[in-house]
Amino acid sequence: MKSAGVPSIISSDVVMRGNINSAGEIQFDGALEGDVKAGSLIIGEKASVKGEVICETVTVRGRVEGGIRAKSVSLASTAHIQGDILHSSLSVETGAHFEGNCRHSDDPLSETSAKDFRRARPSSPAPAPRPVTSSNDEVAEMSDRPAAANETPSFLNAGRSPLR
Repeated sequence: MKSAGVPSIISSDVVMRGNINSAGEIQFDGALEGDVKAGSLIIGEKASVKGEVICETVTVRGRVEGGIRAKSVSLASTAHIQGDILHSSLSVETGAHFEGNCRHSDDPLSETSAKDFRRARPSSPAPAPRPVTSSNDEVAEMSDRPAAANETPSFLNAGRSPLR
């Protein structure tokens, strides 16, 4: 879905409230409260979007608070995503922050896929983790065992490492 036109550039000093619709390419460096629908979107490092992003391809270098639906999603190392991602292709650089659910779809731009994805998401929050407590027996066992000063921790022991 490439447009023959020139890419739209929205600079970092622009603050918008409302939706953006474009069949072409957008370089977005400002702040937006609203949804973006575009052929191709690049969200700059200092940019922030609070709303849904729906594109053929999207590259996120900045902050998104909301869902992303795109055929191709790229999260740069500076990306901060708080929301769900529905994609055909996903790449994530080391350092990117992503908090939400992620699912592959052959057609992430269809409304049917979007509804199925929203329905599959758990509606109730995850149960809170229980605090870790030691019983008196465990503490007694640990104190009975003499600690060696030069003992290698078990997770670093080559025979027990899950990384080998």
